[in-house]
Amino acid sequence: MTDSITILSATAVSIGFIHTILGPDHYLPFIVLSQAKKWTTRKTMFITFLCGVGHVLGSVIIGLVGIAVGISVNKLVAVESFRGNIAAWLFIAFGLVYMAISIRNLVRKRKHTHSHFHIGGEKHAHEHDHMKEHTHIHANDIVKTTPWILFLIFVFGPCEPLIPIVMYPAAQNNIPGAVLVSLLFSAVTIATMMAVVLVFKLGLSKINLRPVERYANLIAGTMIFLSGLAIQFLGL
Repeated sequence: MTDSITILSATAVSIGFIHTILGPDHYLPFIVLSQAKKWTTRKTMFITFLCGVGHVLGSVIIGLVGIAVGISVNKLVAVESFRGNIAAWLFIAFGLVYMAISIRNLVRKRKHTHSHFHIGGEKHAHEHDHMKEHTHIHANDIVKTTPWILFLIFVFGPCEPLIPIVMYPAAQNNIPGAVLVSLLFSAVTIATMMAVVLVFKLGLSKINLRPVERYANLIAGTMIFLSGLAIQFLGL
């Protein structure tokens, strides 16, 4: 391994870690949805891993194909930026829809009292909600398909820092070096995502969240919505 590849490998590891830690969209959606949907630790880790693979694989493929056909760094970065805008708006839309469904379900679950009069003047009152009366399967489809929606969003989500790192060894016709740098960046990014999610998952399991449990889905939708806004308007 040449000195330049060694330096690039160390850079890929460092940037992969920092890029992930500084981007809350890499882990926040998994943390809040895991709590809201009561996913097991195993399921949470699997979904995070799957989305992480989709996240880095898209950029790796675009980078290597771009290199193969001779596309410049600037053009590849522009493509990644465009993909980033798509991912941000998908996060925003997903968060808004999830919030709307959560609010509707909260309203339907809210109990209220009805009074009934019977022959003879007898009166009684009872409480009920509208969850059973007005439940529609299609209203909860987004909840059931949440992991696949997340995966789709993360496939569109770019890894902009990867492109310049991969381009250098490729420009030197060192394809094994480019592949090595890509693999290191990908492995560190995915591992960091999973580590952060796991730490929060285990930490939150020690906290009594019952007082806000009924609002868990609304909180999850709000956090995803805010993540999308942070990506789109703050560049996180």
